Amino acid sequence: MPLVHKIKIPKLGMAVDEATLSAWLVSDGDRVEAGSPIYIAATDKVEQEIESPVSGKIRLIGVVEQTYPVGTLVAEIVGES
Repeated sequence: MPLVHKIKIPKLGMAVDEATLSAWLVSDGDRVEAGSPIYIAATDKVEQEIESPVSGKIRLIGVVEQTYPVGTLVAEIVGES
């Protein structure tokens, strides 16, 4: 049975409650490796590449240039069991 890992907007600072999904670095359906960058999240003070925590096939959910609250689901990675 495949494992699904949820990719969420991370907290990028102590007082930061939201971030903008600036760019996807992968395409929907791509295979990604653990540790490889998958998207860029930005606030008014920082821009950061977010890495995949696991290897598997990615399903993009979030929309580029949209701002999301911390913890919002923006992608899922289906990995091997």
